[in-house]
Amino acid sequence: MSILKPERSYTFSDYFEMNYPPEDILAELGYRYRLTKLDLPRGTVKHSLDNLRNMFYRKLPHISLNSETAKREVMIAPILLELLDEIDVKIDIEYPIYVSEHLKGNLDYWIRSLQNFLIVEAKKSDMEKGFTQLAAELIAMDQYLPSDDPDLFGAITVGDVWRFGKLERAAKCISRDIDSFRVPLDIHELFQVLIGILSHHQPSQAN
Repeated sequence: MSILKPERSYTFSDYFEMNYPPEDILAELGYRYRLTKLDLPRGTVKHSLDNLRNMFYRKLPHISLNSETAKREVMIAPILLELLDEIDVKIDIEYPIYVSEHLKGNLDYWIRSLQNFLIVEAKKSDMEKGFTQLAAELIAMDQYLPSDDPDLFGAITVGDVWRFGKLERAAKCISRDIDSFRVPLDIHELFQVLIGILSHHQPSQAN
């Protein structure tokens, strides 16, 4: 039985609403799925993150984070603004993508350096379904970007927890990391990974 109906149009957010296992949904899009411990690239954090960490500890108890928009403004935006002090990147917010009637919608955040890309999907809750949506966005970018570009990374976050995924373009396989990063506790490690992905030079694949 087919999950995706040929006559239907699907946005990225529609994949969040599906109750099927991610491996079944991605298989219909022609990709494999696996849950594993990813060996994520890590970079060097040049500036102290103490002020950012302390700001979260000091102010979060006073803020009601009961919506996706609130988490984006209060928890995700400060992290991305701080990231601009560490590495030269371009951040697009609500970036529209159209690949097909099954792969279209807006990316919450598309972060790009010279050759590396990171898609961040912000959700109010449910990391499981959120990753399925992120995977659909990575597949869309795989088909949207030149085929000789490097493998793609993405992250799903509910504000205080971040989890990464990787799309291996040649193998058409999306891997979800078992581990996650907590904010503010793991903020230094989170920045190491963000910087590592956006400054990572991947080896070219042999034909």
